[in-house]
Amino acid sequence: MRGLWPKLARFLQEGERAALITLAEVQGSSPREAGTRMLVRGDGAFSGTIGGGALEWQALAEAQRLIAAFPQGVGRTQSFALGPDLGQCCGGQVLLRFEVVTRADLGWITPLASMGDARFITSAMPDARGVLQRAIAGAEAGGTIEAFGEAHTPLLLFGAGHVGRALVLALAPLPFLVRWVDNRREAFPSHAPANVEMIFQPDPVLEIEAASPHSIALIMTQSHALDLALVAAGLKNPAIQHLGVIGSATKRARFLSQIKKAGFEEAVLSRLICPIGLPELKGKHPAIIAAGVAVQALLWHEARTLSLQQPETERRHASP
Repeated sequence: MRGLWPKLARFLQEGERAALITLAEVQGSSPREAGTRMLVRGDGAFSGTIGGGALEWQALAEAQRLIAAFPQGVGRTQSFALGPDLGQCCGGQVLLRFEVVTRADLGWITPLASMGDARFITSAMPDARGVLQRAIAGAEAGGTIEAFGEAHTPLLLFGAGHVGRALVLALAPLPFLVRWVDNRREAFPSHAPANVEMIFQPDPVLEIEAASPHSIALIMTQSHALDLALVAAGLKNPAIQHLGVIGSATKRARFLSQIKKAGFEEAVLSRLICPIGLPELKGKHPAIIAAGVAVQALLWHEARTLSLQQPETERRHASP
């Protein structure tokens, strides 16, 4: 959940008690995954979701009851069957952890709120306080994986045309840090979303050559020649994990024909994704194209996030 710890710290600094609800365990089918969290205030205001429906409604009521009944704070767990009793057809069972926190808890919450960019730390401790304790101890074995902040994937977007403008809006609420590059200063709008940095670069190839590790590069400039130069530079740079180009199958064939002459191996060429986006979406409106590209980028991001959450030994075995 984006900004959970800073938001909780702000609640408490404003004098509000709050409850932290964690979907601690899942057996069978559930509307959300284990580790999902939401915050609840005593007045019923909340942030985040554990899946909606009757489960969330009961969880909100229980959180408010605990906040009122235990002004000094409390922690407890409760099991819910997602079947006839709740009127939900998921059929699974979940264990919810409720933690009422007060201003006295700011001592352990504030460091979590200031962790910055996401780091994954494992914890076998029974409550959220254990996450910080194990982080300090440097422990790496255990159960629950805690993300501080949110894992953001670096994304290079080349081209500030109609689709590029639509795409930065589609990416605005998503976990990407976008460097939006164009060699035309006047092509950029006056403002961009908070996760987007507009880069005027007379030679955009320099940007793709200097990409951060595990970057996504999306190419949609006004020039096929520039697109081709960016593709060649992106295929040479191992930091580019996914390389997508707007266009068509014909454009892909033409680019591959020209790039093969430069001596690229087939394994490298397979990294080129053109056309980018979801083939199921047939609309040509920039917003529709952008929606498909954003979904594809989000799938890449989630795959990388899951790989980071695996223990190091599992990642080594999964590597080719």
